[in-house]
Parts: sequence; structure tokens; C-alpha cells
Amino acid sequence: MTRADTVLLNGRIFLGLAEGFAEALAVADGKVLAASSAAEIAALQGPGTKIVDLAGRVAIPGLNDAHMHLLPLGLAMGEVNLRPEEGVNGIDEILGRIAAAAKGRKPGEWVVGRGYDHNELAERRHPTAEELDRAAPDNPVYIKRTCGHVGVVNSRALAAAGIGHNTPSPDGGLIERRGNRLTGLLAESAMRLIVEAMPRPSAAELKAAIETAGHYMLSQGFTSVMDAAVGMTAGMAELEAYEEVARAGTLPVRTWVCIYGNADGIGDAAHAAGYRFGRETGLLRYGAMKVFGDGSAGGLTAAMSEPYLVGDPANRGIFIYPDADMHRYLRHYHELGYQLAIHAIGDAAIEQVLSGIEKADSPEHPIRGRRHRIEHCGFLTDGQLARMAAAGIDPVPQPAFIYEFGDLYVTNLGQARADASYPMRKWLDAGLHAAASSDAPVCATDPFKNLFTMVTRQTKRHTEIGGAERLSMAEAVHAYTLLGAYTQFAEDRLGRLVPGQLADIAVLSQDIFAVPVAAVENDLRCDLTLLAGEVVFDRHGQLAAAAQ
Repeated sequence: MTRADTVLLNGRIFLGLAEGFAEALAVADGKVLAASSAAEIAALQGPGTKIVDLAGRVAIPGLNDAHMHLLPLGLAMGEVNLRPEEGVNGIDEILGRIAAAAKGRKPGEWVVGRGYDHNELAERRHPTAEELDRAAPDNPVYIKRTCGHVGVVNSRALAAAGIGHNTPSPDGGLIERRGNRLTGLLAESAMRLIVEAMPRPSAAELKAAIETAGHYMLSQGFTSVMDAAVGMTAGMAELEAYEEVARAGTLPVRTWVCIYGNADGIGDAAHAAGYRFGRETGLLRYGAMKVFGDGSAGGLTAAMSEPYLVGDPANRGIFIYPDADMHRYLRHYHELGYQLAIHAIGDAAIEQVLSGIEKADSPEHPIRGRRHRIEHCGFLTDGQLARMAAAGIDPVPQPAFIYEFGDLYVTNLGQARADASYPMRKWLDAGLHAAASSDAPVCATDPFKNLFTMVTRQTKRHTEIGGAERLSMAEAVHAYTLLGAYTQFAEDRLGRLVPGQLADIAVLSQDIFAVPVAAVENDLRCDLTLLAGEVVFDRHGQLAAAAQ
């Protein structure tokens, strides 16, 4: 009889949406050996079996953030934190943090910040280049709105990027002017002008970012992620950094690589270098290709069929590419064998992307079974949803957008469009694999805020947005585990705690299926994370203490 290496006892084990709960679980050789009654699992114990006493807590499959940016998250941890929950509620606070950061840098060195939300600022507007000039007169400054689709720079950064008063906005982007003067605000493809002017991170910095962010994800119960645009910051060097940490065994989490394939991306270079669907290096797996279709609803750049309700009355957002170019990219990467993972938030952008994927279908290269994805897919129509279900195209949404930005959606788009956004219930009922994710560092990685919103449809201000789209807690955890595994072609080994699957496990501080939903928002934590049966995070040193 195979003896268990580790046994989890004295709490509930959530095995999966279809499987329900077990009293205890046994792990052997990195996989689930059995999940059953406490008595049956006790029979599998041996003298060397480690015991994890749940003490009334709950264990769930390791969480899977199906769309986030692991390497950029690690880099962002070294940037100026401008997120609202960190106390940034006015422009003076932004300027003060930028000025403090500039004091620690030499003249000419860049100051980069991320996470401000103009909707959360007292002034209800973006900072300006002139204001950033006053905060850091000797340094180029680049701050990004929380969505990552809009940013503001100062005069030194504009000069470094070669942006002057007569520089036209690039296709798919915006260089904002007021009264023929640059404001410093840039959107979408225009932001690439700044990125290209900035010094690129070193190989050591890239590897450190991956490892730092990966360990942070483990501390929240995540064992799998998708890095949703590898190559966007430092080109092919990002793939090389991932390969190095994977070969060295220091990649903390299972990572599904989505290559940045825009016009300025590395799609073809990566394919030529052998980074193709099916490649594996340690915990690293390759398969997806990213192309941006539009921007963000909070930043007024997601491409909509109807205008926004604020700002320019004619504004319907931004298409990054015209139809012909987008459809050419989709066919090209589809025929190269990649899973398509295409950013589209507004219904007009979703239509462009969906019709392009449909047109790429052919007897030689059918789209069925390829698990193509529309990332975010926030404001789709019922007709588009039905076409996605018919073609096997899945949405990969961020319920956290409702939590963090839902009130802004009501302002920008009206209650009806906000209510219909990110329809988790409709997707699940239609059989689509709507894998939950955070899009970090756009949103916080905190899984409990995401789970809270999936079951309540409430924003951080507790405004209800589209209550008909609520899920049960079991369905929400399902969206954060097995559905993520499915979108990464890994459902045969991840996402449930059943015999034969990898023992990727998160032990939560409380039984998330039994506590009041209000406690989920702020009171829950991950106490213990196991990857293939090995403890990789132990908040309280529980197992180390038990071994003494």
C-alpha cells in the first residue's frame, strides 16, 4: 500500500465544484493520493507522514490567476506606489511621493510610479506635466493610471521620448493637448514612446522581479498564473529571464506564458527562437499569444459601440488596430499554432476580435479545440456571448474590475451597461470557461476581494453592479481554480483535489464557504500553500513548529 507523505485533517477539503467536500486528504509523490473520510485517510498514514491540522479551516485547490502580469508586478513592487488604498487620494499626495522618490535619485534618472486612479482623487482629474515638473524638475517622470492604458509624464520624459508640440498621436494612441499645449497625458500606443525611451531592466532585475512576484503570489494561495504579455517591457530578454529561473528551479509558481505579439512585440521572434505552443521548462509552459484590441473602460479608451457619458460626447474609445490588421494578426498567430489571448474590453473591440477569430477558422486550421481567449471581454452583447459559446472561445475576465472600478463604470457608461459588464453567471450558465483573474498590477492580487465580488457583485463602496450575475462561493472558487486550469490546457492535472492531480493546495484562515460573506472581503488570508505537496508558504510557521 502506498503511504501518504502528507495528510490534511480536521477541516473541510473542497475538492471541486462537481466533487464537493471531503473530511481529509492524503498526498503522495506530489499528487493527491486520496480524498475521503478521516478514517479512510488515517489508514494511509505511516510513521513518516506529515500532518497538517486544519483546525476547522478549509483547504481548496491552489488558486490560478488566469490573467496577470507576473514579471511587471515584480518590477512594479520597486516603483512609487500610487494606489488609492495606499492613501493616494489627491494630486498633492502623488506629487509628494514623486518628489520623495526623486530625492533618492541622481539627476536624469527616471522616477516611475503606478496605480493612481483619477476617479479616486479629490480633484477628479489626472496630474499634468507641469505639476510633475515641479515635483521632480531634474528627473524624467512617468506615472501610470491603475489600468495601465493611460499615463502622465513630465517635460523631461517627453523630451527623452522625442515628443514635441507637433508630434502627432500614433495610430491606436493619444498624445493629449489642450490649447495646443502638451498636458503630459498619453494613452495606449503613445505610451510605447515612453517605454522605448526608458532604460530597460537588467537580466538580474528581470529574474528578481519574477521570483519576488512569484513568492508574493504563493503567499496569497496562488500556485498557477498566466503572465499575460511577456516581452512588453524588455523584449526577448524577458523570455530568457523566465527560462533561466525555470531551469534553476527558482520559478515560484506554475506559469503559462502569453507572448506579447503586437506590431511592436516579439511574436515572430519568439516563434523563430522556439518559444512555441507546448514548450515546457520546469514550471514554465508556453502556449498563448497576446494582441491588444483596445484600452480600458475606466480610462475611456475601451472601444464601445455607443459613446461614453463623460468627456468628449463623441468618444467611443480607441481601436489599437484597424480591422484588416487585427484580423491578419489573429490568422497569423492562429496558423502558427498559438492559443490566441486577445485584449478586448468594449463591445466594439470584442466584435472586431471575435469576427477575426471566426474568419481565421479553416479546415486546415480549425478554431474548435484551440481554446482561444478574449481577455477581459467586459462589455459584450448576448449575441457575442452566444457566438463565443458556439466557437469554443472563452472569456478571461477580472471580477476585481467590478470591485475596484465598478462605480466608475456607472459614471462613464451608465447603470445599464455597468450592470451587464463581466457577466459571470451568464458565462457559466452558457458553458464558457470564464476563468477569474486580477490583471495585476492593474488590480490588487488579493483573491478574497475578487471572490467577494463574484458572490456579491459589489464594488469597494458596496454599490451593487448587476446583481443577477452573482455566483455561489463554490462557483467562484471553481472560476479561480479549475476554469483557469482549463484555459491553460492543464485541467487534467490542476484545479481539483482528486486522486492523480497535482497536490497544489491553499489552506485558508477560515472556512470561506461557511463565514458571512462580509468577512470574505477583509478578514480571510491564506495560511499555507503547497505546490506538488511541498509547503512553499507557511504564514504562521505551523509545520516548522510541529516538526520541532
